[in-house]
Amino acid sequence: MPFYQRRGDVPRKRHIVFRENGTLLTEEVMGLEGFSGNESILYHLVSPCRVKELGDFTPIEREEWIPETHAHRLQNTYDVEPEGDEISGRRTLMWNDDVEISLCRPSGTMDYFFRNGEGDEVIFVHEGSGTLETIFGDVPYKDGDYIVVPRGTTYRFVPDGPQRYLVFETPGLIEIPRRYRNQYGQILEGAPYYHRDIHPPAELHTHRDRGDHLVKVRVRGGYQDYVLDYHPFDVVGWDGYLYPWTFSIHDFEPITGRIHQPPPSHQTFQGPNFVICSFCPRKLDFDPDAIPIPYHHSNLQSEEMIYYVSGNFGSRKGISVGSITLHPSGLPHGPQPGLAEKSLGVAETTELAVMCDTFRPLRLSTFARDLDDGKYALSWYEPPSEDPTLAGVTSHL
Repeated sequence: MPFYQRRGDVPRKRHIVFRENGTLLTEEVMGLEGFSGNESILYHLVSPCRVKELGDFTPIEREEWIPETHAHRLQNTYDVEPEGDEISGRRTLMWNDDVEISLCRPSGTMDYFFRNGEGDEVIFVHEGSGTLETIFGDVPYKDGDYIVVPRGTTYRFVPDGPQRYLVFETPGLIEIPRRYRNQYGQILEGAPYYHRDIHPPAELHTHRDRGDHLVKVRVRGGYQDYVLDYHPFDVVGWDGYLYPWTFSIHDFEPITGRIHQPPPSHQTFQGPNFVICSFCPRKLDFDPDAIPIPYHHSNLQSEEMIYYVSGNFGSRKGISVGSITLHPSGLPHGPQPGLAEKSLGVAETTELAVMCDTFRPLRLSTFARDLDDGKYALSWYEPPSEDPTLAGVTSHL
């Protein structure tokens, strides 16, 4: 995490006696990479190891779709019917050993608590608002927010109205790109966002009520149920560098130049063998001879997934809000015929999209198969319309 935070009451030093009303509190060091990574220290009313009952273990089952052809893909997700809650409603689109990408349109809300015990999460809120209640305190969110949740965080969604999320889960660590930070961890002046744009838990609520509470933990490729006889949010205080936080895509400051900038200029997060990028409204290239649309390029060592959030994508047949394109490794891609010429003189773009580039091939689910339009790979063969719109031509497509 980029900076130190403290909530509630903590003792003057680590690992010393700390009581509430005469009761010795339980100290928990929650850290990464053994004892050498970021950590926070939490003080509980009840031992976090206390479990009343062991419930069921449910393995995660993914149905893989192996297409008969290697080609560019387009999936239209906007009209997917809501189902499940904020956890059970996650429907895997694609995955590899480094990252799992899911769509979630919950029809209900969580009546339990959740903890990812085997990976970090980034939840992009396409639609909706609410509060992520966590063991570290409340994390308010709204549409356009990335919610970054480190592994081991117990939480529960309290949504306000309908919700739509794009979810990234990784067994590695979600980090701010190293080139955005100095040797001390401070975000640099040239970075596209700053510490003020990062929002940690707003308020810590200590729950002292007892009674049965269900906690589902993702671990070992499945979900293990635990029943506690106390509320899991029993922390009276914590401090450290490890906690959930939000960053709004609307606070990303695009990096522009005299000629077209490459995709890494849009990078927002890094994970093991993948990156997450934000394509935001921005002024375009200002050289008088610049072509303000991406040049054709080949993903020779990566796969490129783009989720379209808002804007007019009329320049690409079949692309609309909620669409996903996948440009797999080994194939070139770029603007469709005629659009480079039509883009000349365009000064800005208003589109919004989230991209994930992976450096190992992605596997597709049968859910992705059911959403696939089956003809996107041939869209470069089709001639442009007689009056193609310029809206959307400046995205990284």
